[in-house]
Amino acid sequence: MTVFSKCFAAFLMSSVLMLPALAQTPSAADPNASGGTAANSTSPAQEPSAPAPPTWSVGPIDFSGLVDGYYSYNSNHAASQVNQLYNFNDKTNQFSLNMAKLSLAHTPDPVGFQVDLGFGRAFEIFNRQPSERASDTFRFLEQAYLSVKPPKAKGLEVDFGKFVTSAGAEVIETNGNWNYSRSLLFALAIPYYHFGVRTSIPIGKYFTGGVQIVNGWNNIGDNNSGKTIGLTGTITTKKFAWSNNYYAGPENNDTSKGWRHLYDTTVLFTPSTKFNGYVNFDYGQNANFSLVSGVAAPGVPALSKWYGVAGALHLQANSHWSFTPRVEWFKDKDGFATGVSQDLKECTFTGEYKMVEGLLARLEYRRDWTNQPFFDYGGVLASKKSQNTVTLGVLAYFGPKR
Repeated sequence: MTVFSKCFAAFLMSSVLMLPALAQTPSAADPNASGGTAANSTSPAQEPSAPAPPTWSVGPIDFSGLVDGYYSYNSNHAASQVNQLYNFNDKTNQFSLNMAKLSLAHTPDPVGFQVDLGFGRAFEIFNRQPSERASDTFRFLEQAYLSVKPPKAKGLEVDFGKFVTSAGAEVIETNGNWNYSRSLLFALAIPYYHFGVRTSIPIGKYFTGGVQIVNGWNNIGDNNSGKTIGLTGTITTKKFAWSNNYYAGPENNDTSKGWRHLYDTTVLFTPSTKFNGYVNFDYGQNANFSLVSGVAAPGVPALSKWYGVAGALHLQANSHWSFTPRVEWFKDKDGFATGVSQDLKECTFTGEYKMVEGLLARLEYRRDWTNQPFFDYGGVLASKKSQNTVTLGVLAYFGPKR
């Protein structure tokens, strides 16, 4: 039996073994975490029946925040002390601060705002930009946008500023997810944030749609004169939610020639508060173009493609314990996301223990493997086709009134 078959078998067995235990009141993650499958909809990272977190409000301003720290062990003992393919909790064989964050928000009535400030490894990676385009002004800023919701506009909301992407099945804040680490799709296939304008409006009882016009992927100032267009749509019912997101626009530096396309879709299944699951698919491509030569740079394909699928099950055993297995496959066909043309796979199993409302711990085992000798092993010149990690994370968080 292959390693992937073993992981998939463990995924199924954990689901079957835990079903008889699902008999008590479920706990929930922070329902106010940023990001997710759509800007203003339930994501797989958020429990559908979450109780209110501790209340911190001053007048019309709601406050929320979290402190997230962890210890990670990597059996490869890479000299870099980095869990490769991880995006936020990538420091290994050491204690690390993933994120400390404070949020201020006011629900639009008709004007509102959202500001998320913080620091830690997650913010370093989240705000990473090419050095010539980086700005210290925004290095501690996750989101900052103004919202307008006209009372007679039938639910239309318009946001302007910096906001997290609508793509993906997971969110930036760890306590808003089922697993401790983020998926390969979250880390490699999609952007983290945008700067520009986004809209959303409910159409009928079940559908919410939106249009976005933004500078691009993961940048405050644009890297060219073109703009990226985003289209979002979510169908939500009591038993499932289906989100679709499409982004298209020029993303090559210093030229508006050569477009990047991303299609992201997630189906969230919510048959009960005890048992939830999701399936996430991403497909992206970028037409590579050099302003100097007028074609792709030497050794770079004219068109880069990447795509993959991920799935997870969330099993709520009781008010304290929950378990989440996740499996996924990601193909970096032309090395656009990782620098190497390869087929990546990972399986993860996360156990969560909620001590009290607002304080939880997660213990997670994860295995990543590929068809190329990609992972650092020991010295910097050695490499392997796999890595195994164990992570213990502890999170304390508080949220606004519901």
